[in-house]
Amino acid sequence: MLDTYETPLLTAREAARYLKMPESTLDSWLVGGARPSLVHAVHPERRGWPRVPFVGIIEAYVLRTLRELGFSMPEIRRAADLVRSEFDDPYALASERIASDGVGLFVRVADESLVHARDRQVAFSEVIAEYLTYISWDSAGSPARLRLPQYPAQAEVVIDPRFGWGAPVLAKSKVPVDSLVSLWRTGESISLVAEEFDLPANVVEDVLRQAA
Repeated sequence: MLDTYETPLLTAREAARYLKMPESTLDSWLVGGARPSLVHAVHPERRGWPRVPFVGIIEAYVLRTLRELGFSMPEIRRAADLVRSEFDDPYALASERIASDGVGLFVRVADESLVHARDRQVAFSEVIAEYLTYISWDSAGSPARLRLPQYPAQAEVVIDPRFGWGAPVLAKSKVPVDSLVSLWRTGESISLVAEEFDLPANVVEDVLRQAA
């Protein structure tokens, strides 16, 4: 079985492209520094080789989403530090424990109550964590699959470490998205690409629009 925490799947450039974020931003998150890294990387076998494991992809997705929701890095670090201290979990952002209602950051603690990451006060408001619905979790609570939200529901595309070695694949057929793009870029029509991969033409069109 592939180790989702230690096996490098993607380069920073690939991960940034799939997550639709600047490579320079992801690079800065992977470097870390004096404090524990929010997004984990592993040492590549050679310069330029993959260094982002699956857990790092999940962490980068969550961090990017929280930043887009307007949370500052200190706020996110407080939530991550709370998860680490409560559960001895270094992969805090790849945890179902962190949630948001778009206004505040919350952590689900050991008794399953939600507390504000800022002051650890119990939160009574309903927490909406739509971004977490794109992550599938295994029975142990570890991330297992990420659905890429830029693709429409009828053309569900996922990053699943079991298929495609970290590259996005169609959820139903496990066909790599790059295979569709490569054939289309040779000059083939969408209808021929659809026929080649036994897919509806509208699904192929949706995938190509986002991927290309």
